Amino acid sequence: MRYTPSGIPAINCRLEHESETQEAGQSRTVKALMKSVAFGAVAEQLARQDIGSNWNFKGFVATPRGAKHVVFHIQEFAQQ
Repeated sequence: MRYTPSGIPAINCRLEHESETQEAGQSRTVKALMKSVAFGAVAEQLARQDIGSNWNFKGFVATPRGAKHVVFHIQEFAQQ
């Protein structure tokens, strides 16, 4: 965990997703890694969780200034 210049707790992490879905009538494994960030109380709660544990996340995606990738901003999460 880190702190912003204004003293707000922040945590950078990577979320990993894996599932099975149907596409064009065939089963497909879907995998994705996404850079993520959380601020404030959410960051403090996330920092206490075990790495590799399963959670459902809610938030939004945004492209940081000057970047070519999106970052998922975690606003809340709950045990899966």
